[in-house]
Amino acid sequence: MAKYMVLGNYNAQGATGLIAQGGSARVNAIKALCKQIGGKLESCYFSFGDYDIVAVIEAPDNVSMTAASLAVAASGIVSMKTIVLLSPQEMDEAATKVPGYKPPGA
Repeated sequence: MAKYMVLGNYNAQGATGLIAQGGSARVNAIKALCKQIGGKLESCYFSFGDYDIVAVIEAPDNVSMTAASLAVAASGIVSMKTIVLLSPQEMDEAATKVPGYKPPGA
């Protein structure tokens, strides 16, 4: 399965819901969403600074993760940034496939 890091920021409505229901309820909602797309929540943390929440999610593929992201975006309570994560083995494989490249003018 592919892994993704999701960085999110709650708007006022999302923060109000977090205050009312607590962090565990939000994590449980993320777990349920991941299960619906055939994935799982690997880790989840609340933070302050640039982002309010950070999660690492395993999903079957980009299409499944996009579907989950669309569902969350449609709620309007959180804005997200999703980053595809590569394992060291995937990076090793990519390194063996690097094509020759000469920049223009070289």
